[in-house]
Amino acid sequence: MTLDPVLDRIDSDLPQALDRLMALLRIPSISTDPAYKAECDRAADWLVADLRGMGIAAEKHATPGHPMVFGQIDGPGPHLLFYGHYDVQPVDPLSLWHRDPFDPEIQDTPKGKVIRARGASDDKGQLMTFVEACRAWKAVHGTLPCKITFFFEGEEESGSPSLVPYMKEHKDALKSDIALICDTDLFDSRVPAITTMLRGLLGEEITITGPSKDLHSGMYGGPAMNPIRVLARIIAGLHDDKGRVTVPGFYEGVPELTAEMQAQWEGLGFDHRSFLGEVGLSEPAGEAGRTALEMIWSRPTCEVNGISGGYEGDGFKTVLPSKASAKISFRLVGTQDPLAIRESFRAYVQSCLPPDCSVSFKSHGASPASVMDTSSPMFEAARGALSDEWPDPAAYTGSGGSIPIAGYFKQIVGTDAMLIGFAKTDDSIHSPNEKYDVESFHKGIRSWARILAALSA
Repeated sequence: MTLDPVLDRIDSDLPQALDRLMALLRIPSISTDPAYKAECDRAADWLVADLRGMGIAAEKHATPGHPMVFGQIDGPGPHLLFYGHYDVQPVDPLSLWHRDPFDPEIQDTPKGKVIRARGASDDKGQLMTFVEACRAWKAVHGTLPCKITFFFEGEEESGSPSLVPYMKEHKDALKSDIALICDTDLFDSRVPAITTMLRGLLGEEITITGPSKDLHSGMYGGPAMNPIRVLARIIAGLHDDKGRVTVPGFYEGVPELTAEMQAQWEGLGFDHRSFLGEVGLSEPAGEAGRTALEMIWSRPTCEVNGISGGYEGDGFKTVLPSKASAKISFRLVGTQDPLAIRESFRAYVQSCLPPDCSVSFKSHGASPASVMDTSSPMFEAARGALSDEWPDPAAYTGSGGSIPIAGYFKQIVGTDAMLIGFAKTDDSIHSPNEKYDVESFHKGIRSWARILAALSA
């Protein structure tokens, strides 16, 4: 089966492909809000109908939460599984949107045409890039170049509570030669990327309790222990003067970059001053002696995400609080063990407590990092296919974020994952006025068509 007529079909069918994406974007499938349960169901039904319209055996699978969409079509060559999610983030604050977030529109901007709507980039637009590539293959050749399983989730934006049980129950049906995940981005507008490193995530909330009630600072200031002072000392002790995390055993399982990966990353020409300048900063913080790109993609972190305690309203109140709390996250890499780090962190906090103070802990999840095996020939085949479509060669990159599904494919199903996406860093995902470039959609479809050809060969 030849590729060129498929690419021609994608080009000629782009207006219709955009219409189909617009129809999906009009469905307000907000998974975290129970008020939108019926809309999530409607989005799943829309996808089932769309896949069936292409001759793909597809069905909606009920879960305790929102449904999964499962589809499959036989073909020659390898068996590929494609994962995406059809649910979206809430739109608050609505007042900051320039138009109805579920009334999608193609807009002209100084950087080109964009699709403006909630879910345009995360993840409906990305999901549909792959579906449209399959549609073009099917229209031209009457079949697809290989066996493909479609797996669409409806709870990714609300913590995926049904995902692991579903994958365990259906792991035989989900087995494939490789899992393709689209929820990532380009390195920049010219350089496509295959994400090969995803940081894990550990979330901990601590509450320090001192006196039995809030106290008048004039009466008790001095002799009474202030939980905010205790909390501040704990937080200050989490890093040394070189930016390294001090939790005992924290760096066990943290690998160094290979020389080849280091050279490839240096060749990307990442401008940390421009990156930081966009948010009003100038100099990298973090670990001394590490580049900004290393710190984002391949180094672990400990960050304080929120602090509360005492009087936080307008004006001033001279009070010693009874409690003080902090939310702390750890981004993990390599083979760091999130459960071992949790225990070590909690032991560190306990060791910092003075008399008359106690601590309680609340977990907010723990997932390890994922590292993809790029020695598989499929990775180089996909990288070559991407390089043929975009101005500059594709790069293997890391990600500062966490995408647990990649690890689940390996742990539960025994399948490696390849992460390829066409979003841009300015897409405002999870924020008002989310967008997805028409170029990303168009070239994303063409890229997936090329990848299907390369992997099938």
